[in-house]
Amino acid sequence: MREHHRTPRLLGTLLLVAAAGFSVVGSAPAAAAKTASPLGRIVPAPASVDPGGSPYRITRDTRIRVDDSREVRQVGEYLAGILRPSTGYRLPVGSQGGGGIRLRLGDRSSGDEGYRLDSGRNGVTITAAEPAGLFHGVQTLRQLLPAAVEKNSVQPGPWLVAGGTIKDTPRYGYRGAMLDVSRHFFDVGQVKRYIDELALYKVNKLHLHLSDDQGWRIAVDDWPRLAAYGGSTQVGGGRGGFYTKAQYTEIVRYAASRYLEVVPEIDMPGHTNAALASYAELNCDGTAPPLYTGTEVGFSSLCVDKPVTYDFVDDVIRELAALTPGRYLHIGGDEAHSTSHADYVTFMDRVQPVVAKYGKTVIGWHQLTGATPAKGALAQYWGLDDTSAAEKAQVVKAAQNGTGLVLSPADRIYLDMKYTADTPLGQDWAGLVEVRRAYDWDPGTYLAGAPGSSIRGVEAPLWTETIVTGADLDHMAFPRLPGVAELGWSPASTHDWDTYKVRLAAQGPRWEARGIRYYRSPQVPWPGV
Repeated sequence: MREHHRTPRLLGTLLLVAAAGFSVVGSAPAAAAKTASPLGRIVPAPASVDPGGSPYRITRDTRIRVDDSREVRQVGEYLAGILRPSTGYRLPVGSQGGGGIRLRLGDRSSGDEGYRLDSGRNGVTITAAEPAGLFHGVQTLRQLLPAAVEKNSVQPGPWLVAGGTIKDTPRYGYRGAMLDVSRHFFDVGQVKRYIDELALYKVNKLHLHLSDDQGWRIAVDDWPRLAAYGGSTQVGGGRGGFYTKAQYTEIVRYAASRYLEVVPEIDMPGHTNAALASYAELNCDGTAPPLYTGTEVGFSSLCVDKPVTYDFVDDVIRELAALTPGRYLHIGGDEAHSTSHADYVTFMDRVQPVVAKYGKTVIGWHQLTGATPAKGALAQYWGLDDTSAAEKAQVVKAAQNGTGLVLSPADRIYLDMKYTADTPLGQDWAGLVEVRRAYDWDPGTYLAGAPGSSIRGVEAPLWTETIVTGADLDHMAFPRLPGVAELGWSPASTHDWDTYKVRLAAQGPRWEARGIRYYRSPQVPWPGV
């Protein structure tokens, strides 16, 4: 208990010290490279930081020692894969040898995703209860090394890790990012790259928005025209695309190797024009509409009264659930303006049990709370600070009755919102969202009246009406995404804009080394500025 009260003050002091010396780091990178980065200059902020002792230096003699288990060895190989290109060292991975870098399972106090990192002259040891914790500890270790460690060519070093101890465990179990691949399609390689960027900041859920009015992006054997025809275009009329089942499985496996769980979404009963255009029988009048390449919403709806609608839903959920090892399946439910309230309730009452039948837990956008959320369901809140009291009360009541909440307030963490009026990409219907606004709020108190236990975490959606390339994704996600990750991971006591912006600034050179073209917000003291 005493340590719990000491940690926020200690961490704050460390970060203020880092802030005071930051201009020196920015103006003399060569000198800075000869000293270890401060132990607390991490995003997300660790729960506890205790600096002290000599730093550890990675050399050509360093080995990565792992427990004799397949999963721990895989984390060790992942770490070696990061370090080898930039250091030029062999860094053999094995269960024998002393010193160096050690990854071990053991400390049960850190939970499924927490870890402990101990660094000193003789080596670095990361200890965790589960391999996921070791993986998150590796993300911390790479941030303790110079930014050049992220490059794919040999760099001069030295490779120093500050001495001391970090004890860390996440605040929330759900720390997500959503990628809309329906408005504009992103191929497997682009999704993998985004997964790697999410993993840097201990994000553990990738929500894929797989269907919408503009495109259907996942193959369904029993309804092949969904992908072949419904996935053939995108916003603006360009060539669309879809994932074969093998490609989707490849994404799921890659995400799992980075300890992210894929949450697939099939949006319904609205946002369904791509499906309605593919199969006339899904329309109440039996007539298929044309494919849609615009950006307006709220005009489409599945035909709630037709039995074929539920055959369709059952087939799609069954096939998608079989491909998805994760716990959740998202059924959308937002902006169903062309569905009457009575039909909406009827539809959700029939669809939620289908999700359960195939072994998954329902997630829906917060409009689901206007129906009757299934037991154990999560509602994803995407309202604004000034959303009506009645709408917020509906969500809060559901939370009080046991529905879990994932928070994605659009005027805080929708990554497709413009930073400023001059931002060339994105939209502004929810307002302008600069870096501080995205960070400076508390998920635990955001919805007054919602029990603290109902808040399962946060998720940063990135809708793609205006987002076409991987560079577009990077520009809108960075530097806001790391702040959302910190809201989900770090104790509320560590949240402080003045110290956070310094830690965030230190990430800039790291992104540059990785080729991430980020928005250089004037709110952040970037190196050299």
